[in-house]
Amino acid sequence: MTIGLVSGVVAAAHKDPSLQGLTLLAVQELDLAHAPTGNGLIVADCVGAGPGDVVLIAHGFAALHTDTTAHRPVDATIIAVIDRIDLE
Repeated sequence: MTIGLVSGVVAAAHKDPSLQGLTLLAVQELDLAHAPTGNGLIVADCVGAGPGDVVLIAHGFAALHTDTTAHRPVDATIIAVIDRIDLE
């Protein structure tokens, strides 16, 4: 899993029919100090995240284990909006 900052919403006029109703978001990956890593992703949203939210992202097979993404062609899914990260 990784953390990221939602930077925008992806609009697609033509997409696979199984993606209908699924929100796709542009996300900038972050390190644990909330600094950008330089990696950008397009991810499926299953928690109602939006621009400016810091989110937790599941990748690969784990991304398909939500009610929203089951049986859909996605490989990255937002599974939580992060309120804070406490590091010692």
